[in-house]
Amino acid sequence: MKLTHTKAVFMMVAVTLMWSVAGVVTRHLQNAHSFEVAFWRSFFTTVSLLVILPAWQGRGVFRGMRWASPAFWISGLCWSVMFTAYMVALTLTSVGNVLVTMSVGPLLTALLARIFIGHRIALRTWGAIVLAGLGIAYMFGSQVSVASGDDAVLLGSLVALCVPVAAAVNWTVVQRSQAHGEKIDLVPSLLVGSVLSSLLTLPLAYPFVATGPDLRLLAFLGLAQLAIPCIFAVISARVLKAPEVALLALLEVIFGILWAWLGAGEVPAAEVLIGGALVIGALAGNEALGWRSRARHQYGSAAGVARPSTFE
Repeated sequence: MKLTHTKAVFMMVAVTLMWSVAGVVTRHLQNAHSFEVAFWRSFFTTVSLLVILPAWQGRGVFRGMRWASPAFWISGLCWSVMFTAYMVALTLTSVGNVLVTMSVGPLLTALLARIFIGHRIALRTWGAIVLAGLGIAYMFGSQVSVASGDDAVLLGSLVALCVPVAAAVNWTVVQRSQAHGEKIDLVPSLLVGSVLSSLLTLPLAYPFVATGPDLRLLAFLGLAQLAIPCIFAVISARVLKAPEVALLALLEVIFGILWAWLGAGEVPAAEVLIGGALVIGALAGNEALGWRSRARHQYGSAAGVARPSTFE
């Protein structure tokens, strides 16, 4: 699938829309608890990928997997951590603590991409990362628990930190593989991640209490909230720089609030609206300046003027 930069940006926006429905869907579950939700979501993701991958890439997709490639397994492990750690963190600490911790993702991704790939990060992108992070922190600042000496809160924050760390490593692995010309399709590594996540959460999911309607909703999450958008995210990451993917992924938080507002009657507080405006403004400003910079670069190249390459 050949994508322009602009199309890749819009694809990532669509990805965050699909990712963001998890909250509102789980509000309508009847009996399933967190670990059971994590298990069934990963299980149905596995089933979905077992259908999608051969339908999309042919029956030889499994034979063609680079089982000996470290990048393949690293990416699969990262997906597994991301699929699992978020739900585990929510059982240990507040949603506010988890989301504030996860907002460091773009900064971690930018740093890893700079260290391991050599991406030069434009000043405007650093500014957008900081502004978006502040917006997320402000949104949920009133919910953050300050519980000194509470081991569960500290452990929950550390588990939540696994999500942005795994995401940063994953996007960097995808980009590094692409940059070094390795013909490795990392989309099938999603399957490895969902299988590992299912195996990890299965012992914690007992006793199963999900109803029939619960299972239908969880099947929807496995297909439309994880399998499909994660495939699109990997495809987008072949065009977008790793820090840009992470920055755009913050839209999931904004969209998640809107879905909860519209679908579950959870009216956001003023802090949420103000913080959300900061995030959207940071993303929109970064993309607008990026498009302008690329247009100048293309004009300069057409005129025979070389310009240094930076992350845009």
